[in-house]
Amino acid sequence: MLELQYELESKAAKWYATIDIANAFFSIPLATECRPQFAFTWRGIQYTWNRLPQGWKHSPTICHGLIQTVLEQGSAPEHLQYTDDIVVWGDTAEDVFKKGEQIIQILLQAGFAIKRSKVKGPAQEIQFLGIKWQDGRCHIPADVIDKITAMSPPINKKETQSFLGVVGFWRMHVPNYSLIVSPLYQVTQKNDFTWGPEQQQAFEQIKHEIARAVALGPVRMGHDVKNILYTAAGEKGPTWSLWQRTSGETRGRPLGFWSRAYRGSEECYTPTEKEILAAYEGVRAASEVVGTETQLLLAPRLPVLNWMFKGKIPSTHHATDATWSKWIALITQRARMGNFSRLGILEVIMDWPEGKKCETSPGEEVSRVKEAPPYNELPGNEKKYALFTDGSCRIVGKYRRWKAAVWSPTRQVAEATEGKGESSQFAEVKAVQLALDVAEWEGWPVLYLYTDSWMVANALWGWLQQWEQNNWQRRGKPIWAAELWKDIATRIKNMVVKVRHVDAHVPKSRATEEQKNNHQVDQAAKIEVAHIDLDWQNKGELFLARWAHETSGHQGRDATYKWARDRGVDLTMDTIAQVIHDCETCAIIKQAKRMKPLWEEGRWQKYKYGEAWQIDYITLPRSCNGKRYVLTMVEATTGWLETYAGPHAIARNTILGLEKQVLWRHGTPERIESDNGTHFKNSLINIWAKEHGIEWIYHIPYHAPASGKIE
Repeated sequence: MLELQYELESKAAKWYATIDIANAFFSIPLATECRPQFAFTWRGIQYTWNRLPQGWKHSPTICHGLIQTVLEQGSAPEHLQYTDDIVVWGDTAEDVFKKGEQIIQILLQAGFAIKRSKVKGPAQEIQFLGIKWQDGRCHIPADVIDKITAMSPPINKKETQSFLGVVGFWRMHVPNYSLIVSPLYQVTQKNDFTWGPEQQQAFEQIKHEIARAVALGPVRMGHDVKNILYTAAGEKGPTWSLWQRTSGETRGRPLGFWSRAYRGSEECYTPTEKEILAAYEGVRAASEVVGTETQLLLAPRLPVLNWMFKGKIPSTHHATDATWSKWIALITQRARMGNFSRLGILEVIMDWPEGKKCETSPGEEVSRVKEAPPYNELPGNEKKYALFTDGSCRIVGKYRRWKAAVWSPTRQVAEATEGKGESSQFAEVKAVQLALDVAEWEGWPVLYLYTDSWMVANALWGWLQQWEQNNWQRRGKPIWAAELWKDIATRIKNMVVKVRHVDAHVPKSRATEEQKNNHQVDQAAKIEVAHIDLDWQNKGELFLARWAHETSGHQGRDATYKWARDRGVDLTMDTIAQVIHDCETCAIIKQAKRMKPLWEEGRWQKYKYGEAWQIDYITLPRSCNGKRYVLTMVEATTGWLETYAGPHAIARNTILGLEKQVLWRHGTPERIESDNGTHFKNSLINIWAKEHGIEWIYHIPYHAPASGKIE
């Protein structure tokens, strides 16, 4: 259903009409030999259906397929269909009327019935699938808003679930939906229904948000359309929103708001990993809305793309290697999609108010630095006032060093400044400061600034004044590099500055004079780490193959190939073989298979009772008193079993379970064995084990025989 919504949003039509087939299921006869499958007994008499019954779970699929086939064979005009509901659109009422009439004739000839009362339109506003449509934008219908705002607080779990079902359908219209309604979900998961002040506040807030929800769409395409994806990792979960803006708009229009709670071990992720998780979820959602061929301007709260382009997993992380490989595979593959010489994802710094009205009045227009013309279009006497800027960073020994540079095309000279401890984005901003220093020192009447950084260009074009009005804060927190931006904002008020973004991703054979000068400043800044220098085709496939191999459980070449193919990922056998050959886990598993399991040869003979334990988590089919995960502890010499239940499989609960069930009852052990999960393999567990003098051993992953008794 979401796919239909996204497609209808992309039409941006002026007129609509809907057609609802009358008794669609009962219009489909069942074959005589199939009727016994639909037999039933009522009041002692056996009956069977002669027509497709409404209550059978496959009826909607069969009905949809038959109607779709009829319309395709009849060469129906462009339309969208959901089971027995059909919508057509167009730029004029006459055009829509003709399309609707043609579809009705095709359906009537096929034996379906159409009631006049079930045909709506042509009209400029219409409801389809319960959603109000106008100009390609989807709205919450007024009667739905009235119904939701008139609801009384629930008095039991069933009413709460019903309310969440109603408002949940419109969650894409509400920023931070999951965060707002989380107190309501809490009362549905407990045995006793308790409605407190927190639930009442959430109930009133979500009704207020529904009442003021903005329309979504339309989904527009074209080179002048910018798709901006905002992502952030909140305290309770990631949030992301997708907006579109054209050259004539200041704020843009929202396409959707998403949010969810952290799941399982995600709560233990580092702040950087949580930001990457939010970006990953956002890219997935955005690709469903605008496709994978369009360019995304990613605006995270913290920079994340450099981690993806490095192509390796950091030494300190909480997420599993398989999760990191999944993140890298998706984002790097999405980044290399798009038009020729245009990366699919670029990282920018922007700040749009979410949830506000998207229409912009003249008084709301934000003043901005003007856009500079292409360098080759500058008058000859103006080119001496042009500077190209860039910044980079690199690791030297144990420290990160940055370098900012400016390049003067007319003088053919570069100036640079260096420092340490900051990022390449910081260097990009310092390069702007350096360019302003040059212009002020020499008393230029105008400065033409050329940069390949979308972050710098967008900040100077439109958001410095907005940040200044908000006291250099975003959502109550200081913006990144606030002092630098304050200095730049003050200085550009006293001189004429024009900025142009340079497309740096162009082959040398097609590079213009502007792009050649940008290459010169690249060399002056000596970009190494921040410059994207990946063999996309080869490394992208290696990332995908590594992700498929690890996620599928370190299977063999053929099994990994089949697993990936079943999920729509095409890999070559040679690439999979290379990944398996380089896999350290597979090498350990092969070595272990050649040896007889140690526990069969008296592995635990040297230990006394209570000195060696094996532990693991099991997940219950459903939670009990809010607890769903059970830490299972097996004494290695006797097989004695201890358990400890908790709401989450995290390191803190692991330590609590061991202290209550093992240390207090059986004494401090010498050895504990576990798998490599994040609830066992992390710094908190390492510190605790070291303080108690416990040797913690991790099993060979994906090889159950090596785990011994706990398996």
